[in-house]
Amino acid sequence: MTPITEVEGRRVSLSNLEKVLYPETGFTKGELLHYYATTAGALLPHLRDRAVSFLRYPDGPDGQQFFTKNVPPGTPDWVTTAEVLRSSSEGPARMVVVQDLPSLVWAANLVTEFHTHQWLVQSPDEADRLVFDLDPGAPATVVQCCEVALWLRERLAVDGIEAYPKTAGSKGLHLLAAVRGSSPDRTSEYAKALAVEAERAMPRLVVHRMTKSLRPGKVFVDWSQNAARKTTATPYTLRARAAPLVSAPVTWEEVEECDGPGRLEFLADDMAPRLQDHGDLLAPLLDPGRAAPLP
Repeated sequence: MTPITEVEGRRVSLSNLEKVLYPETGFTKGELLHYYATTAGALLPHLRDRAVSFLRYPDGPDGQQFFTKNVPPGTPDWVTTAEVLRSSSEGPARMVVVQDLPSLVWAANLVTEFHTHQWLVQSPDEADRLVFDLDPGAPATVVQCCEVALWLRERLAVDGIEAYPKTAGSKGLHLLAAVRGSSPDRTSEYAKALAVEAERAMPRLVVHRMTKSLRPGKVFVDWSQNAARKTTATPYTLRARAAPLVSAPVTWEEVEECDGPGRLEFLADDMAPRLQDHGDLLAPLLDPGRAAPLP
């Protein structure tokens, strides 16, 4: 019999709570649900009012993985959804918007990474986030990503934009900033210009093009996730990796002091003490008063 729990007055069906999702650590589906429920205070504000793409891995990271953008079959009627225009050729789609704890627990039961756009569903023509995905090509590691992140932080500051780092939850680093007054297209153009500028400043370290042959030993500064149709791993989401790694906010001091690939890896069990010590390091992104216009 499928267990049912009540979350803030909503009945949520749970399943396979003892199933081991991450064999490397023995992390179970029940522990995944507990992680999301106990991290909700920090996670939910970064999900709220954003259409969600789910990267589902119901049999763990070694099993089948697939993106779900449309509202999944069986979605409860109390889960918020929104019509989202993907592209002129694809037409609109109806997507989930995770607004509250019951919706988060329901979505977590699907076993998923959470990925969100850089705009809110009520204003899809205005980007409120700027993102850079720093992806190292071996033998480069997150150490080199940190070097590039520090350069980008200083460059963005010249334009009055304050950047905040988080781990990708895999091997790289993400930089996020709150922006206002520009379309996703304009934000993408700005991000690309800075990626090109970074490559010119650090030609032995940075590449701004996705071409795989250019990337070994360098950091790919992916600016393209600012496009309206693109999504990026949400802060605090678990990732479908060998261990339950988290896309975790980090301090700039941690970025500056990173001297090895393992220094910026955080597991689900690390997040409660980090939140107790630091709070939500990305909370400034949620303050409209701190959003900066693009130059």
